[in-house]
Amino acid sequence: MRVIFTCGGTAGHVNPALALAGLMRERDSSTEVLFVGAKRGLEKNLIERAGYPFRAVDVSSFHRSWKPKEIRHNLISVKNLITAPHEADAIIREFQPDLAVGTGGYASFPIIRQASKRGIPTAVHESNALPGLTTELLEPYADCIMVGFEACRQYYKHPEKVVVTGTPVRGDFFRMSKEEAKKALGIDDGRPLVVSFWGSLGATSMNRQMAEYFYLEAAKEPFHHIHSVGSIGWDRMRGWVQEYGVNLADHPSLDVREYIYDMATVMRAADLVLSRAGASTISELTALGIPAILVPSPNVTNNHQEKNAQVLADAGGVVMVRESECSGKKLFELSAQILKDEARQREMSNAMLALGVPGAAELILETVLSLRK
Repeated sequence: MRVIFTCGGTAGHVNPALALAGLMRERDSSTEVLFVGAKRGLEKNLIERAGYPFRAVDVSSFHRSWKPKEIRHNLISVKNLITAPHEADAIIREFQPDLAVGTGGYASFPIIRQASKRGIPTAVHESNALPGLTTELLEPYADCIMVGFEACRQYYKHPEKVVVTGTPVRGDFFRMSKEEAKKALGIDDGRPLVVSFWGSLGATSMNRQMAEYFYLEAAKEPFHHIHSVGSIGWDRMRGWVQEYGVNLADHPSLDVREYIYDMATVMRAADLVLSRAGASTISELTALGIPAILVPSPNVTNNHQEKNAQVLADAGGVVMVRESECSGKKLFELSAQILKDEARQREMSNAMLALGVPGAAELILETVLSLRK
């Protein structure tokens, strides 16, 4: 079987495709896979590092601004809109796929549309609760649309095409039990673990608030805390904390890092997570059943992170706090309330697990393979 995966823009679009491609090749080593993304996207490095061939089409976004720089950008995007279908069709003719799967990003549109026009079975996976622009445009061309939660179905014009599959989570997140993960991290003294992160680059406003959180936490160190600052705020974080009179070196329970490289172990050990509400994060939280306090990013298209968080909050698995209403003190007080209440933790954990889809990668594989019958 020959399969084209098309994705890009964010790691949240790329990772589900990589998980599915890996499972396909694991089940059938003769499966041939080709990834297609944008020429200037981050997906090229992620995909080639995973060992898959990569082709690119020239696609780009449209910016809502009349500044000269943005006008030039949009003119290039118009040109790409004209040429991308021809590039996509050439790739499809050359590779001759039996199946085309899109998982988000602008490059998905020309590939899935051209594959559909050629009669090739097509599927789209949408990680966010609210469909992105590409998914909306592809709905008429896709044979099926795979989503994370049943609540997502209401946002589609053709709900009969929607299949609830969940979003794949890397297998290494399940290789340890919570107890084993805590022991591996050296934090098995009975205190709970809080894990916080605001993205790989970090969010300056949220990291400033975490400095106040650390100040309140440092007084008694009621729990262990692993925090990822991200690259942008890393050099400034120590200074922000020192403004509150806290020296992190004096508080070994406060583990502040630039990145969390052992994320699978750290998330497995977590009793509470503080984070944004991106698609990859919510899939990991629901798969592992971790209670969370989510502060959706206000700077994303269509406010989709708030929609993601709202699905989880409505089910009782998370507390959602808008950034405009947020502070380090509020986050600390909410954390302490949740971690002091074992019954509430169990209820939140069970609510998260109920939203998760066990074996999401296998279910997605069965769904896309059924399109060929």
